[in-house]
Amino acid sequence: MKKLESSLKNMLLVLTAVTGVSVALLAYVNELTKEPIAQANAKTLNEALKSVVPAFTNNPVAECDTIFSEKDGKKIVDFIIYPAKNGEKTVGTAVEAKSMGFGGELKILVGFDADGKIYNYSLLAHAETPGLGSKAADWFKEGNKGSIKGLNPGEKQLAVSKDGGQVDAITASTITSRAFLNAVNAAYSAYKGNTKNGDTNATTGATQHVEYTDSVSAN
Repeated sequence: MKKLESSLKNMLLVLTAVTGVSVALLAYVNELTKEPIAQANAKTLNEALKSVVPAFTNNPVAECDTIFSEKDGKKIVDFIIYPAKNGEKTVGTAVEAKSMGFGGELKILVGFDADGKIYNYSLLAHAETPGLGSKAADWFKEGNKGSIKGLNPGEKQLAVSKDGGQVDAITASTITSRAFLNAVNAAYSAYKGNTKNGDTNATTGATQHVEYTDSVSAN
């Protein structure tokens, strides 16, 4: 009986030691990779910003506004708004927005020029079907069939032609196309609300991205 008790104690000690070492290693690896991941994300965002708004001289990330909502007592990031300036002149605004696509969350960065017209966009993340919904990365760009370049969602909300709108949907991916345009329309609303009203839910200079909860329906 004493032998059994001794063996159980030894097993518990070994398991405790292994668990402690594993936790310590995970924490160490997390600390090592945290900074490189943050730098990679910042680089991706900066490159996207350069492509979606006219040339700027300021630091849009440092001057961004984050618009929150609340759900179940938790703050949810709805939009992040990046002002692009050349000297003192505002040349454009980029808005990070999201929607639910066919496979999951679809997140975009859409840029508007000083007149509120769409300048360009970047698909930041998606879970759409490869070869179909994933075509949203380029389908709506200038020179392509579904181009939204130069359109102003303030004059008329963007919609696919199947719904009576002015934009050709991605072939065999209407749900993704609707979700994408929903995100663009929502981004425009956030852009206009922020520039006109100085929304009190916006936090200037907030550069930390938190987990999104979808608020725009794909249907």
